[in-house]
Amino acid sequence: LFARLRRYGMVEGVRGPGGGYQLSRKADRISIAEIIAAVDETIDSTRCGGKANCQREQPCLTHDLWMGLSDQIRQYLDSISLQDVLTRKNVRRVAERQDRDVKAAMIAIQLEQERQD
Repeated sequence: LFARLRRYGMVEGVRGPGGGYQLSRKADRISIAEIIAAVDETIDSTRCGGKANCQREQPCLTHDLWMGLSDQIRQYLDSISLQDVLTRKNVRRVAERQDRDVKAAMIAIQLEQERQD
């Protein structure tokens, strides 16, 4: 995942103790659409993957409708930055809850390992 984000110039590696990855651009300069593209996900509402071969190798009746929806979704996600997402209160609450859940799970695993030793 991070290798893909690095190829798209969104993160860079940090060497040494405590190293890892950090953003290579400001969060307000990275769009959600870019992140989705970097991890090889598609923003496509069509059944055919945009190939227009929905029905016997031809576009289906609603192909253009679904392509239009895909374009609208792509434009919407391109207008939202990573910073926009990170500053939403509900996102912070969910992140804090998930951090607590992960920490609790790690403690439970550690206690179970100690019990087995």
